[in-house]
Amino acid sequence: SRRCGLAAGRSYSGGGAYPSVSLTCPLPGVPKAVFAAAESRERFETRVTVLENGLRVASQNKFGQFCTVGILVNSGSRHEAKYLSGISHFLEKLAFSSTAQFGSKDEILLTLEKHGGICDCQASRDTIMYAVSADARGLDTVVNLLADVTLQPRLSDEEIEMTRMAVKFELEDLNMRPDPEPLLTEMIHAAAFRDNTVGLNRFCPVENTDKIDRDVLHSYLSSYYTPDRMVLAGVGIEHEHLVECARKYLLGVQPVWGSGQGRAVDRSVAQYTGGIIKVEKDMSDVSLGPTPIPELTHIMIGLESCSFLEDDFIPFAVLNMMMGGGGSFSAGGPGKGMFTRLYLNVLNRHHWMYNATSYHHSYEDTGLLCIHASADPKQVREMVEIITREFILMAGAVGEVELERAKTQLKSMLMMNLESRPVIFEDVGRQVLATNTRKLPHELCALISQVKPTDIKRVVTKMLHKKPAVAALGDLTDLPTYEHIQAALSSKDGRLPRLYRLFR
Repeated sequence: SRRCGLAAGRSYSGGGAYPSVSLTCPLPGVPKAVFAAAESRERFETRVTVLENGLRVASQNKFGQFCTVGILVNSGSRHEAKYLSGISHFLEKLAFSSTAQFGSKDEILLTLEKHGGICDCQASRDTIMYAVSADARGLDTVVNLLADVTLQPRLSDEEIEMTRMAVKFELEDLNMRPDPEPLLTEMIHAAAFRDNTVGLNRFCPVENTDKIDRDVLHSYLSSYYTPDRMVLAGVGIEHEHLVECARKYLLGVQPVWGSGQGRAVDRSVAQYTGGIIKVEKDMSDVSLGPTPIPELTHIMIGLESCSFLEDDFIPFAVLNMMMGGGGSFSAGGPGKGMFTRLYLNVLNRHHWMYNATSYHHSYEDTGLLCIHASADPKQVREMVEIITREFILMAGAVGEVELERAKTQLKSMLMMNLESRPVIFEDVGRQVLATNTRKLPHELCALISQVKPTDIKRVVTKMLHKKPAVAALGDLTDLPTYEHIQAALSSKDGRLPRLYRLFR
């Protein structure tokens, strides 16, 4: 039948305009489709260029209008052995304040706002990272700003005084917040590496807040903020453009603290000591709102693992995922984390356990695998016994299904994290800072796939020969002695009766 009116001239996605053309044939009169083809691999691999002054420039191109660019410095709390502890914490708070070119933090933010940009600074135990995310067309302005913030900060008396107040407030907040994980992380590092390198306090001690001034900061900066200890990393920009900006703003620049050499750079290698740090604290009233939080005692037990530069780093990462680490208890799909050992063997069997999570901290010369558990103060002894048993059982049989699930989950988490541009930026910067190269995601996935049950057993056996590191926070009346915990972890059979004798 013949169609009339307005409808006769319309074409519909249902095929009304071409009623006799099969779906397997091209439509007549329609140009041939041209499909996007993948460009050469080199375009998406990390490229590294070393400038004449030793500064490394690393980039990875990525589709999109925005880019993330930043400067990573091989500096952190682990390098403060010859200085006042807390300098890195101060530098983190002072970042993006007034510089030689910019009169105030507001001026910096207004400059970034023109390019839709935001900025951030994060200090860790081994790295300080200054980063900006902005429109890629403003790359020249962004690199100029980063160079000025890193090498030309004014560090005025007013800014340092404001930073003192901010640091003191953060220290108070750290001790008041209901989530004890940041405090326990500090304690377990201090116990594991007592008074050296990564065991040094990441937060500024209260007694040092009034001692850190411009002269102290300049002395530290002159030693550690040198081009050979820096990486300019970028994601979402052309490598040649980034190198050009680096030459323009970071080559031959005189820092505000002068060119004179500071004290010798601390190249100490981490020395694992083991030990225990206990903090008696009233946790009975930590609720921030009307819903009461139960009084809990928090225990973290750790053992030395390995550096991220070692081959065993991948088996340790798989082990951590198998135990229940890496955010496996977060939301993200039905059953996520339900098959990890700490869920099946601990949380599922002992209703009184409020938390059991595994963490893996790794650095360029050492690492720490630990389990954080929380329970009512009256059940601390039994909680410690259960956690030590899980450490011993790591050296037992590893099921093929269990291992494959952990490997798949680790690869999935790796690839999902690398969907984020800032995460790619940090990955590029940290890897190039430590190794001058970057392992791409498909290389890491291949290494994860190669992990066998024998690899897990080997790394666990090596780990169990070390003294444990223990951090305890809360009501510690029933906490077993350090000697009992150490004796339990040295048990080779892992049988429960022996552990009961040790803890009773």
